[in-house]
Amino acid sequence: MPEVDTRPLDTARGLAESGDLDAAATIFAELAADPDDPDRAQAAVGLAVVLDERGDVPGSRAAARTALATGHPEFAAQAACLLAGSFEREGLTDQARAAWQAALGVGHPAYVPPAHMALARLATDAREAERSLRDALATADPEIASHAAQRLAEGFLEDGEPGEAARALLEALSVPGVTEVARLRVMLGIAHLELACAEFSAAVEEVGEGGDGGDGGDTETGALAIELLARTLPLRGRDEDAERVWRYGLDSADADLAGEVRLRLERDA
Repeated sequence: MPEVDTRPLDTARGLAESGDLDAAATIFAELAADPDDPDRAQAAVGLAVVLDERGDVPGSRAAARTALATGHPEFAAQAACLLAGSFEREGLTDQARAAWQAALGVGHPAYVPPAHMALARLATDAREAERSLRDALATADPEIASHAAQRLAEGFLEDGEPGEAARALLEALSVPGVTEVARLRVMLGIAHLELACAEFSAAVEEVGEGGDGGDGGDTETGALAIELLARTLPLRGRDEDAERVWRYGLDSADADLAGEVRLRLERDA
């Protein structure tokens, strides 16, 4: 049978996989140096990888820049990610951020979601991080959207914005095939607990101020709000706050309210 010609690119790949990095680099370099070679972008990426494995960081970055300059929809994006990773490993944050931005500029759908997440990680302030996380969530990538929503929700909960946390989590849960569904649902439940606490607290204040829709201090409603708030707070690890809520009800100047609260407190005793 006649011998089948092997493309130089495939030969270089084979050499790299077998561990002959020097021979692979030679072929990749020749292909990457030819502006008319159709495999130039891919070869330049291959050269960047091989040189990085050999410890030639400057050479690897130069090869990656060559691939990036081709504007190839896939390999230019790969090159930008290689550059970004190289800069991050050396703590060159500004250069890494620029490389991730370049990956976004290429626009390949496989690299846009991780680029947004990387930019969130490298953000210089909370607002920039939130913007990048929202962009990552909006890509609807099953894994990235899940991680972005979790980070957003954690930040919103810390900032006392459970409504925003819930919205981010619900958006992630609407993504087909989203990962870590159980974790997302647990966090959504936490956000709803915080929202419930806020509503119960507002109800307690309304009743205490006689602002219960014109009914004055509604004893039953006030006692129910106090009980629900006091029983929900411990679910968020706020036992001391729960005790203060019970004490608020028990010490109320409204004897009827205080009595109703006492009955509810002692009901399960």
